[in-house]
Amino acid sequence: MIALIAFLATAPMASPALAQRFVDHPGFWHPASGWGHMLFGGLMMIIFWGGVIALIVLLIRWLGGPGDSRSDKPQASDAPDILKQRYARGEIDREEYLQRKQDLGE
Repeated sequence: MIALIAFLATAPMASPALAQRFVDHPGFWHPASGWGHMLFGGLMMIIFWGGVIALIVLLIRWLGGPGDSRSDKPQASDAPDILKQRYARGEIDREEYLQRKQDLGE
C-alpha cells in the first residue's frame, strides 16, 4: 500500500520530462538522449521516496511501543482508579462502590 501511494505521489513529477523533445539526438534509447536516464531516474525516485515513507512508518510504530494502543480494555492497575472516578461522578452508589472495591481486593 505504501509503495502504491509513493508511486501515485511521485509519478506525475516525472511526466513533464517525458514530454520534452530532443532535437540533437532524436533516438529513443540513444545514450545522449536522456530518455533511459529519465525513466530510470523516475523509478529510482519512486523507490527512494517509498523507502523514506516506509522507514518513517516503521519508526513511528517502533516508538509507539509493543502495546496495543487501540485496545479499550483497561489494565488491572487502572481498575481502582476507574472505580473511584465512577463513584466521584455519581455513576455508582456507596454500596456498589464498596462491593466492587472488595471484589477487586483492596
